[in-house]
Amino acid sequence: QDFNRLRALCLSQGLLFEDATFPAHVSSIGPSLLSEDKLWQIQWKRPTELQRNPYLVLDGVSRFDIMQGEIGCCWLLAALGSLTQQKQFLENVLPRDQGFQDNYAGIFHFRFWQHGDWVDVVIDDRLPFLNGRYLSVYPRTSNEFWPSLLEKAYAKLRGSYQNLHGGYLSDALVDLTGGVQVQFSLKDPPPDLEDILKAADKSKCLMGCSTSGQLERNIELRNGIVQGHAYTVTGAVKIRYKKGWKHIIRIWNPWGHGEWKGPWSDGSPQWDHVEPKFREALLRNKNDGEFWMSCENFQEQFSWLYICNNTP
Repeated sequence: QDFNRLRALCLSQGLLFEDATFPAHVSSIGPSLLSEDKLWQIQWKRPTELQRNPYLVLDGVSRFDIMQGEIGCCWLLAALGSLTQQKQFLENVLPRDQGFQDNYAGIFHFRFWQHGDWVDVVIDDRLPFLNGRYLSVYPRTSNEFWPSLLEKAYAKLRGSYQNLHGGYLSDALVDLTGGVQVQFSLKDPPPDLEDILKAADKSKCLMGCSTSGQLERNIELRNGIVQGHAYTVTGAVKIRYKKGWKHIIRIWNPWGHGEWKGPWSDGSPQWDHVEPKFREALLRNKNDGEFWMSCENFQEQFSWLYICNNTP
């Protein structure tokens, strides 16, 4: 579908776009994501029906814009969280020539890497709701809609929302970058894991990690880590700690809440032994799903590390 041609046609006719190839219908949700009675309760709403003043992007794009909805698509959202940190990749996926302010016609488009090429995916902006709640990802800021619309485009690419329920973080990283990805088992990690993490962070790689367990279960352990879940790695640093050095890793949960409660977590005593200027620069003490942990705890709690960049 040609985004510019379709938008021009809608604008000339004074109509809002309705995408017949991915309709506001249960076929776009998928037959087994929900029970049959719930499937038929789905309502489709445009952002202009939900908010008086909607935006595609408000105050820039950030991982903290994303809150995971009912669908188990943490693998996609963890990749998306990493993408928001690397603006050079983001511009490929989220074209700037669209929004709710100018030439709005209910049509949007996003790009994904498929089989060696960038594919432009056109959607209308009708989003699925169940009992008044977002079925898919929802924005932390109520009138910012890039996460929900981007996820809808990816659902269309994959055939249905149901096909986002469980997947591989490594696939999503490649689909969002066209890059090369490598995986490391943390049960048998390379001896220079700390250096790999630091080098990947410095090279502006996209990084994610996952815990073992059933993806459908999402059991939260007492220590705050969720089993069968994907996370974004958002930083890796070596800092002065007491009389030596410590490697710590920053991780973000795409639920937008739910954090590690062990050493180096937001309120832990380890931060009392870090110079105030470094503590202020690194520690963001909020319930936003992001936390620090030591490299040792990282290897104990997570099973896989994924690193992706546009060159090997």
